[in-house]
Amino acid sequence: MAIIHKGATIVPTKTEMVTSWMPQQRWYHGKGHVPELRRVGGFRLEDPDGEVGCETLLLADEAVTPAVVYQVPLTYRGAPLEGAEHALIGTMEHSVLGTRWVYDAPHDPVYVSQLMAVILGSGLSDEAQASVGSNERASGSSTGHAAGSVASSSVLSGEQSNTSIICRMSAPDGGPAEPLIVKVFRTVQDGDNPDVVVQSALTREGSDRVPMAVGHLDGAWDSPVDGAPQHGHLAFAQEFIPGVEDAWRVALVAAASGTDFTARARDLGVVTAQIHTALAHALGTSEVTPESRDALVTSMRQRYAAAAALVPELSAHSAAVERIAQSVRDVHWPPLQRIHGDYHLGQVLDVPERGWVALDFEGEPLRPLAERTQPDLTARDVAGMLRSFDYAAGSVALAQSPVDATAWAAACREAFLDGYASVAGTPDVDAVALTRALELDKALYEVVYEARNRPSWLPIPLGAVERLITPEGTP
Repeated sequence: MAIIHKGATIVPTKTEMVTSWMPQQRWYHGKGHVPELRRVGGFRLEDPDGEVGCETLLLADEAVTPAVVYQVPLTYRGAPLEGAEHALIGTMEHSVLGTRWVYDAPHDPVYVSQLMAVILGSGLSDEAQASVGSNERASGSSTGHAAGSVASSSVLSGEQSNTSIICRMSAPDGGPAEPLIVKVFRTVQDGDNPDVVVQSALTREGSDRVPMAVGHLDGAWDSPVDGAPQHGHLAFAQEFIPGVEDAWRVALVAAASGTDFTARARDLGVVTAQIHTALAHALGTSEVTPESRDALVTSMRQRYAAAAALVPELSAHSAAVERIAQSVRDVHWPPLQRIHGDYHLGQVLDVPERGWVALDFEGEPLRPLAERTQPDLTARDVAGMLRSFDYAAGSVALAQSPVDATAWAAACREAFLDGYASVAGTPDVDAVALTRALELDKALYEVVYEARNRPSWLPIPLGAVERLITPEGTP
């Protein structure tokens, strides 16, 4: 166990140091606020050499309501870490140990090695405050088994809500092993993270349509509201698939050149249906309730109101939107089940000799965890991918390309639906209507996003709204 110097003083304190650093991080949601941080939990990982302190702070930011709990792993060193200047949070003066250099821990190889050792079941942690999800608990079978140690690591750049670390592994015999990637969840909520639950379930099912789940780290903390115990997933390790492109980039190249993409789109439909089938088998289904239907109607009305407030021209479509929203009360719904929840071309990898591989089953990160873990309609994932093909074509138009990708997108959408139906069965009139309603719901959400963030992209979702409210339009 780490040696704790009781009674020692630290200047500045850990919380003070993190307070000044946190607003500059991409994963901090309280933009425009100065964090008001209070510690609600934490734990330590043990450096076998006893040289580097590895501590994870669980901090409630009470500058916003409701308070948000962040995971902030830190390492403390007696000398600067070479090459990690970009990850230096600051220095503090410890009354016993002297000057300590404090780093954002995912960039520190000691933290990464010990985090992976704990997840793989061979490391030590402060068990009183953190529990470990070993590879067998995460995968439930040998298909998710991995062993070895971290040879080197690097942080994946560009992420908005989490921090992902690529780990190049050494096998127990010292030889190379398949690389892993561990996602450190920066915002934590009470309950199981859907990325861990869903992907682990698919690994148990033997699916190769997702990266193999390896293991996870659990943690516990006090509720920032009433101090009641809370727990959830803090980190998730899985297979890393290097040197591949996502489906968005692949599709965009095809759209810009006018290259036929229907065979690939059909394959993606097949894969999507296979994932849904495996999830229904692994995690079960639930019956539709009147509340489920009411929730979708309410969502569509709220999305439309928000969109019309930003783009007044949409006010002319109120009757059409209301007609489609009301129709979801009357059509037949299939049983609800776990889905991806944030499905689009950017969430799928193009893996040679393996095909399409879906990832990031966390759902929309800004939605409350309780909502993201609820069973939903598989048609929501279908609608999300249909909108993504539309966006690929719209991106080509925005680039002022001489290629008109409108027909390209329509062909891809049709091929995707054909591939999905080859596994899930031919949709009836009710299923088509439900998919259309969910696609309209998504397009209205996109209108709000683009109006606020990328006004030049507004024609893409606005064109979709026009098409979807037209009875003779195709889904």
